[in-house]
Parts: sequence; C-alpha cells; structure tokens
Amino acid sequence: MATVVELPIVPQPLPASWSAPSSSAQSISPLVERRLLPAGQAYLAHVRRAVHNLSFEEHDKHAEEERKRLEALNGTGAAVEDDLGVGDEEEPEDLLTLDPKEWKKQDHYAVLGLSHLRYKATPDQIKIAHRKKVLKHHPDKKAGVAGDSNDDAFFKCIQKAFEVLTNPERRRQFDSVDPYFDIFEADVPTASQVQKAKDPAKFFFESFGPVFEREARFSRKQPVPLLGSIDDPKEVVEGFYDFWYNFDSWRSFEYLDKEVNEGSDNRDDKRYTEKKNKAERARRKKEDTARLRGIVDTALSVDPRIKRIRQEEKEAREAKKRNKGQANGQKPQQNAEEEKRKAEEEAKRKEEEEKVARAEAKKAKAAAANAAKKARRAQRAAEGGAA
Repeated sequence: MATVVELPIVPQPLPASWSAPSSSAQSISPLVERRLLPAGQAYLAHVRRAVHNLSFEEHDKHAEEERKRLEALNGTGAAVEDDLGVGDEEEPEDLLTLDPKEWKKQDHYAVLGLSHLRYKATPDQIKIAHRKKVLKHHPDKKAGVAGDSNDDAFFKCIQKAFEVLTNPERRRQFDSVDPYFDIFEADVPTASQVQKAKDPAKFFFESFGPVFEREARFSRKQPVPLLGSIDDPKEVVEGFYDFWYNFDSWRSFEYLDKEVNEGSDNRDDKRYTEKKNKAERARRKKEDTARLRGIVDTALSVDPRIKRIRQEEKEAREAKKRNKGQANGQKPQQNAEEEKRKAEEEAKRKEEEEKVARAEAKKAKAAAANAAKKARRAQRAAEGGAA
C-alpha cells in the first residue's frame, strides 16, 4: 500500500510592493451544471481497478506483465496488424536489381514477397504485401541514401507486380506460366522409378500426390479429386481417373505473346504478330494437354490400387464359381464320374446300334443274293422251254 508523507510547507511572505488587483468590470457568467461522460484510458483503468479490486501498484504490475506478453508475442511490445501470413521474405541482390523494362521476365510473387504463397495468395494478402514493399522501397524514403540508386527501378517493379496480380485475368495468365513451377513440371516420376523403389506403393503416393495437387489448380471444375490412398475403393479410383482423363483446363499462354514493335502503325505487322501468337498459344496448349495425359497414363500403369482391385475381382469370380457348384450339390469329382458314366453309356449304345445295323445289312445282303439266284433259275428255265 502507498504511504502518505506530510511535509511542512511555509509560504514565503509577500513583497512590500504587492497590491491586490483591481476588480474587473465585466460580469462573471453564471454557473452551469454539465454532465460529464466517463471515458478515456484513465476511466478504463479506474474501472479495472474497481472491478478486480486492485490497488494502483497491483494494476501497474498487471499492465507491465501484459506489455511484456505482447512484446514476446509481436517482438516489438506493441500490438501489430495481422499480416495474414504474408511475413517478410529475404530480398536477394538479383531481385533488387531487376529492370522494370523487362517486367514480363520478373517473378511477380517474389517481387511482392509472396513466393511461399504464390497462386494460393488471397487479394487481401497481396494488398498487405504491396503495402509493406511500398513502405520499405518508396523512392521518397530512400532519397539521398548512398547505395540505393536502383530503388526507384525496383519500386516500379513492385507497382507492376501489384498491377498484374490484382487483375484477375492477367494474374491467371501469369499463373499459367509461373516460372517457379517449370522445374517441377519437368521432374515427374517415371514407371521404372516406381517399380524399382524399395516400397513401390509408398513411393507412388509420395511422388505422384504433389504432381496432381499442382495440376489441380488449372481445373475449371471444382473440387478436384486428388490421388487418395491405397485403401480407396474401386468407385473412387475409377472416378479419379475418369476426371483426369477428361480434365478441363483453363490454362492459357497469352502471357508469353510477343509484343508488337513499339511505334509501328503497320496493320499488317500487327495482324502477322497476332497470327503468330495465336498459333504459338495453340501449340503450347496442345503440348500441355499431351503432357498431362502422359502423367495420367504413367500413374494408371503403376497404380498399386489397380492391381489390388483386379486381384479382388479375380478372387470374387472364383468364389462365385465355387459357391455355384456347392449350391447344386455337386463336387468336382462327382461331376467327373457322372460325365464318365454318361460317356460309357453313350459309347455302349452306339456300339449296340452299330451291331444291329451290321446284322440288318447282312440279312439284306443274303436276301438280295437269294433273289438273284431265283432270277437266274427262272431265266434258265425260260430259255430251256423255248428251245
């Protein structure tokens, strides 16, 4: 608790030349009662002390602890604005020395410090990143500082990146050819790599899973089925490959179009350049479709789920045959004996029929011979009577 110390204070005597001021002729305004509204930091501090029954020392101690907590949380001791995960990326020398005239070759996400988010960055995150870069690299803040002669050029790169990424159509064009993903598109696992892996099933999902996740960003249809897991049923696996074999991509290649020569007013040149750009876009689109189709073909050929499903179907067919035989009360050995017995009976019946046929043929032959003898006798008797 605070202690009160009383100090004796003795006022100095008035000087001999002092005289009381003369009264003013103006009238004094009447007293007016006014209602004061409790507000402000002092009042809020009073309320906290009253509600929590704190002394001034306890309140000050609590405020100091809160300040230290915020300092540990934000690193500055003061509450800072939530940057939505934008953060502060490093700025290498080659990034700071970009030429704004070559803006089509720059990585707009890296310029704004969004390399870790890229196509996943939201409009709000892009605005926050732009504001951070402007506050750091505005030419007015760097004027007269040695070693910052290119900061004006980099500021132009920042403005161009913000212009591209805040325009939905132009951002989609840039996302279609984002140079960051070039190395990933070329690094797709092959069938032999999966087959030679120590654990082919694990390698398949770990290597092809990120591939399909990256390609899914180009799909017009959402949501996009991803690779899944080894235990997926047949319907899920068939739905996955059906979707990717009929993949509808919005990816375009207008961002790589060649610009018409500056200062050229020749309409033939413009038409020729547009024609070349259109043909080049169609070629790139065709190659990209074939590339994606090749990825799906490779995945299908080594998918361990396909082998598992085929084995399950084979076992189901065999089980069905066994159940059918058991339902008819016939065992394989009994069936073989029955067929053998029927074959023997059929052979015996055919033998008897052939025996009867041979006997009939023999009787017919004997009757024909007797008839021939009678005919010859009758002919000789007729010839003897005539003579």
